Amino acid sequence: MYAKFYGLDTLAFQLTPDPRFFFDSAEHRRAMAHMTYGLHHAEGFIVITGEVGAGKTMLVDRLLSEIDPRSFLTARIVTSQLGGDDMLRMVASGFGLDHAGLPKATLLTRIQEFVLAQFAARRRALLIIDEAQNLSLEALEELRMLSNIVVGTTTVLQSFLLGQPQFRVIMGNPALDQLRQRITAAYHLGPLSEADTRAYIEHRLGCAGWKGDPQFADECFPAIYRHTDGVPRRINSLCSRLLLFGFLEGSHTISGADSEQVAAELRTELSAVTAAGGKSNGTAVALPVTENRLPMAAISERVDNLERMIISHDRTLRRVIELIATYIEKAEANELH
Repeated sequence: MYAKFYGLDTLAFQLTPDPRFFFDSAEHRRAMAHMTYGLHHAEGFIVITGEVGAGKTMLVDRLLSEIDPRSFLTARIVTSQLGGDDMLRMVASGFGLDHAGLPKATLLTRIQEFVLAQFAARRRALLIIDEAQNLSLEALEELRMLSNIVVGTTTVLQSFLLGQPQFRVIMGNPALDQLRQRITAAYHLGPLSEADTRAYIEHRLGCAGWKGDPQFADECFPAIYRHTDGVPRRINSLCSRLLLFGFLEGSHTISGADSEQVAAELRTELSAVTAAGGKSNGTAVALPVTENRLPMAAISERVDNLERMIISHDRTLRRVIELIATYIEKAEANELH
């Protein structure tokens, strides 16, 4: 809705990774340098960790968009809880290999023959594992064994492991010592700085065709940074709501006060979801309980939160109804002429 109101070509802050919106921050440049080094080293594992929404997937997509597709064949796996044999079947599936009903030994042979054939055709096989923190030790060991497929001194299958911060703890397990020795490059992707947060917001707006409408007051950016901790996905979520808020209010200026208000509303909604048994940013927030009953302070806070949500939703509905009524009036006036 807000894109047309502000004259944008597309939505500026979608949560789905889109390489067109890649922002080359100082943090992402350092991460990209590590990944490029590991890729050109042509062996072992490249490990990238970061918070949920830090931009790990976007980073890898950017790297892949810059390499020659004729020289690389890529398979991507988003993991759940995978065991060793499950991992091998996912690898085979990622490369388009038939694996139904095959015993492990045959499956390993088929994967090996495939990557060797790619190498003979001057193409290197790249395996990208997302959400690597969910892998079992057995699955990680199978990946290590696949890295043993070599021609002379050249590894013909290289793996990217993308995971949340806890994956670094998992990699410290003594059972993974041999895998750690094969890590060619590793980087932890941190949040954006306050300066980069502003540049990131303006960059995404620019990619969406922004021509200064809406105008963001200088006070917006410190508030957005403070409420998102510089994590790109959180920035996208808050800024998307800010533009929707501006549209519903019919405003072409986003103030610092608007940023604070929308951030508070978003936080209230996420807290309500968490209290109902959901999750907020991957972390459950526990409410204090006494004898299986909420204390009066917690009950009062919940009531306040619900009231704020109702007021916010009521304002939104009223604005939408007004816009629909205006549209109908204009349409009827055009028909009369």
